[in-house]
Amino acid sequence: MTVGIVKDNIYLEHITDDYHPENPKRLVHIYEMLKHLDQEGLAYIPPRMATHEEIALIHEHSYIDSIARTSGKAHTDLDGDTATSAKTYEAACMAVGGVLELADALQSSRIDNGFALVRPPGHHAERSGAMGFCIFNNIAIAARYLQQKHHLKNILVVDFDIHHGNGTQHSFYADKSVLYFSTHLYPHYPGTGWFEEIGRGDGVGYTVNIPMSHSMGDEDYLYAFRDVLLPISDIFAPEMVLVSAGFDAHHMDPLGGMALTESGYSAMTRVLLNIAEKHCNGKALFVLEGGYDLKSLTDSVKTVIMELKKQPLYPHTKTGEPAASVVQMTAALKRLLIPYWGHF
Repeated sequence: MTVGIVKDNIYLEHITDDYHPENPKRLVHIYEMLKHLDQEGLAYIPPRMATHEEIALIHEHSYIDSIARTSGKAHTDLDGDTATSAKTYEAACMAVGGVLELADALQSSRIDNGFALVRPPGHHAERSGAMGFCIFNNIAIAARYLQQKHHLKNILVVDFDIHHGNGTQHSFYADKSVLYFSTHLYPHYPGTGWFEEIGRGDGVGYTVNIPMSHSMGDEDYLYAFRDVLLPISDIFAPEMVLVSAGFDAHHMDPLGGMALTESGYSAMTRVLLNIAEKHCNGKALFVLEGGYDLKSLTDSVKTVIMELKKQPLYPHTKTGEPAASVVQMTAALKRLLIPYWGHF
């Protein structure tokens, strides 16, 4: 396997306050870990600046221009917890461009799968505004780019960050060509992602939310993946699997309250790769989102990369049964989705 990796020091130039959880140290630790991996099977894909036209596949031009105007300014507040620094605009454009370069490399078969280790993250960013540490919605732009440039029809976006990807959901809420599947803590920031949010218009049934309760762990997430995501994916038959990979559901994360382990992330990754291998020649592209405990973030990213290399570090052993609340939630969701997917 050849795993494409996007990394660049420009992503360290998006400067946040020392106390801010989404800070450059997140990538400093991940990049240091990469140095100690067996480099065989890794291909480093250089990022580029995304154009305004590419970013406008998801965002309004006026919003993009407003971020461009922050270039060179030491600090600009965008919302209560999102701000720019002098090079944030460049870093954000390079984050999008890095993901797009990885998508191109996948489509040309230069790599088998990939992980974009970029920041700022993206899944909260809305069409006309920053939100929740996010500037541009990297993964949503990639989905539209793959459709526009590479003429893909069906794209699966899976988001296992602890926070619901409101920006990604809203980008495709009325669109049946992008299936959005999210597991997340609810109620929790940003307050969206209840199981009854299933899309509108042509997109009804193509947004699939599995809200989780506090302290859910490996078996709960895997149950949701296997009971809902797998059968729907078999019907949808994606031509690309895009993953918003946030690691703040790890049991060590300070912003979390969940109980996932490295073994759980490994098993979830394997489920996603099985979907990709069955439907789209293994084409899966992971994009970093959250994760704020430096050790568990780094260890979890390493776990996913090794799974992408088909050298798993944590073969999964079932440790118990899923919580009754997860079983009940998935059953209620499936009843709601029957008109759109049939019995699955």
